[in-house]
Amino acid sequence: MSPARPPEGAERGAIIPVGGAEEKMSDARILRRFVDIAGGKDARIAVIATASQLADTGDRYESLFTELGAGRVRALPFESRGDCDRPELLEKLVKATGIFLTGGNQLRLATTLGGTDVARTIRTLNAAGVPVAGTSAGAAFLSEHMIANGEDGAVPRANIVTLAPGLGLTNRVVIDQHFRQRDRLGRLLTALAYNPFAIGIGLDEDTAAFLGPDETLEVVGSGGITIVDCANVEYSSMDQVGDHEPVCLIGLRLHILTAGATFNLHTRVATAPNAAATKP
Repeated sequence: MSPARPPEGAERGAIIPVGGAEEKMSDARILRRFVDIAGGKDARIAVIATASQLADTGDRYESLFTELGAGRVRALPFESRGDCDRPELLEKLVKATGIFLTGGNQLRLATTLGGTDVARTIRTLNAAGVPVAGTSAGAAFLSEHMIANGEDGAVPRANIVTLAPGLGLTNRVVIDQHFRQRDRLGRLLTALAYNPFAIGIGLDEDTAAFLGPDETLEVVGSGGITIVDCANVEYSSMDQVGDHEPVCLIGLRLHILTAGATFNLHTRVATAPNAAATKP
């Protein structure tokens, strides 16, 4: 599905994929920034813990966001497709000024929320200016093309990754999480070899991409983000290799970005941290 069109005069809300294991105590800079852009003390944050099968996940994020100064936080129990039709839950979702999807299993998110009024409402709210964040599985689900699962390793190989439809807040990227910690470069490259139009975003743990309405993402957190740009790939052997055989890709561009660095999805230009301050 395509992203919802912003209403006339409105700016799209931030899209915030987080690589998982975000710091929640001593330096919760990612979660704190999300609360700030959702409205701070006036924020009404909806937590969607559908991906998790731990009973206390929603409650834990309710407490975290409240401690970080959010005005009101509600965990909305969309545990089945039937729940996604419950008018009392949809009414609470519509009032949110920020939406946060927790980690767990992204296929559970896709199969529970996909095609429902909940998914449509989230896209509509984001187009109207509401920031939407997701961590781990929640991050993978934010884009139109979602990595459902795959094999670890640095080398792309045919058929080592499964793609599924995601939430569709953006169709410009494919997102992978726990990136450096779980050695996931190969599966991201494989996904991009299937779809060279997209830009790959590999998120380390405790690291987030804050993607604004101008299609510029900024890195926040303690790790790095790997950007893979396939726009000018000169050669791919994806259509020639057998199952699990390595794929040859020539002409990739790759950036490793740390806190404060930016990347524009439209111009495909990366900027170093504090670059403006270092220019002569």
